[in-house]
Amino acid sequence: MGKISIFEVIMLVCFGAAWPVSICKSHKSRKNDGKSIIFLFVVFLGYISGIIHKVVYNFDYITYLYLFNCLMVLIDILLYFRNSSICDV
Repeated sequence: MGKISIFEVIMLVCFGAAWPVSICKSHKSRKNDGKSIIFLFVVFLGYISGIIHKVVYNFDYITYLYLFNCLMVLIDILLYFRNSSICDV
Protein backbone atom coordinates (compact mmCIF):
# COMPACT_ATOMS: atom_id res chain seq x y z
CA MET A 1 0.00 0.00 0.00
CA GLY A 2 1.25 3.41 -0.95
CA LYS A 3 0.75 6.82 0.53
CA ILE A 4 -2.85 8.06 0.37
CA SER A 5 -3.36 11.47 -1.23
CA ILE A 6 -6.02 13.64 0.38
CA PHE A 7 -6.22 15.58 -2.88
CA GLU A 8 -7.11 12.43 -4.81
CA VAL A 9 -9.83 11.69 -2.26
CA ILE A 10 -11.24 15.23 -2.52
CA MET A 11 -11.22 15.04 -6.34
CA LEU A 12 -13.08 11.71 -6.37
CA VAL A 13 -15.62 12.84 -3.77
CA CYS A 14 -16.30 16.10 -5.65
CA PHE A 15 -16.67 14.36 -9.02
CA GLY A 16 -18.68 11.59 -7.39
CA ALA A 17 -21.14 14.07 -5.87
CA ALA A 18 -22.28 15.16 -9.34
CA TRP A 19 -23.21 11.71 -10.68
CA PRO A 20 -26.23 10.96 -8.47
CA VAL A 21 -27.83 14.25 -9.61
CA SER A 22 -27.18 13.37 -13.25
CA ILE A 23 -28.55 9.86 -12.77
CA CYS A 24 -31.73 11.10 -11.07
CA LYS A 25 -32.28 13.69 -13.79
CA SER A 26 -31.81 11.08 -16.54
CA HIS A 27 -34.09 8.61 -14.81
CA LYS A 28 -36.92 11.06 -14.09
CA SER A 29 -36.91 13.07 -17.31
CA ARG A 30 -36.44 10.07 -19.61
CA LYS A 31 -34.55 12.45 -21.94
CA ASN A 32 -30.92 12.95 -22.87
CA ASP A 33 -31.05 16.74 -23.08
CA GLY A 34 -27.61 18.16 -22.36
CA LYS A 35 -25.95 14.73 -22.31
CA SER A 36 -23.09 13.61 -24.50
CA ILE A 37 -22.46 9.87 -24.81
CA ILE A 38 -18.90 10.62 -25.96
CA PHE A 39 -18.30 12.61 -22.77
CA LEU A 40 -19.74 9.80 -20.65
CA PHE A 41 -17.50 7.23 -22.34
CA VAL A 42 -14.41 9.45 -21.92
CA VAL A 43 -15.12 9.85 -18.20
CA PHE A 44 -15.81 6.10 -17.90
CA LEU A 45 -12.48 5.34 -19.60
CA GLY A 46 -10.76 7.77 -17.23
CA TYR A 47 -12.15 5.98 -14.18
CA ILE A 48 -11.22 2.57 -15.64
CA SER A 49 -7.67 3.85 -16.17
CA GLY A 50 -7.58 5.13 -12.59
CA ILE A 51 -8.75 1.75 -11.29
CA ILE A 52 -6.12 -0.10 -13.33
CA HIS A 53 -3.41 2.24 -12.03
CA LYS A 54 -4.53 1.75 -8.43
CA VAL A 55 -4.69 -2.05 -8.77
CA VAL A 56 -1.30 -2.35 -10.49
CA TYR A 57 0.74 0.34 -8.70
CA ASN A 58 -0.94 1.61 -5.55
CA PHE A 59 -3.91 -0.42 -4.31
CA ASP A 60 -5.60 1.27 -1.37
CA TYR A 61 -9.11 2.15 -0.22
CA ILE A 62 -9.25 5.02 -2.73
CA THR A 63 -9.60 2.32 -5.40
CA TYR A 64 -13.15 1.81 -4.11
CA LEU A 65 -13.96 5.48 -4.74
CA TYR A 66 -12.84 5.00 -8.34
CA LEU A 67 -15.02 1.87 -8.58
CA PHE A 68 -18.04 3.63 -7.10
CA ASN A 69 -17.69 6.61 -9.46
CA CYS A 70 -17.16 4.28 -12.41
CA LEU A 71 -20.34 2.40 -11.50
CA MET A 72 -22.32 5.64 -11.37
CA VAL A 73 -21.04 6.67 -14.80
CA LEU A 74 -21.96 3.22 -16.13
CA ILE A 75 -25.50 3.67 -14.76
CA ASP A 76 -25.70 7.07 -16.48
CA ILE A 77 -24.51 5.47 -19.75
CA LEU A 78 -27.17 2.77 -19.49
CA LEU A 79 -29.82 5.41 -18.79
CA TYR A 80 -28.61 7.33 -21.86
CA PHE A 81 -29.29 4.29 -24.05
CA ARG A 82 -32.62 3.63 -22.33
CA ASN A 83 -33.68 7.22 -22.89
CA SER A 84 -32.54 7.08 -26.50
CA SER A 85 -34.75 4.06 -27.12
CA ILE A 86 -37.71 5.77 -25.44
CA CYS A 87 -37.30 8.94 -27.52
CA ASP A 88 -36.93 6.98 -30.78
CA VAL A 89 -40.29 5.23 -30.32
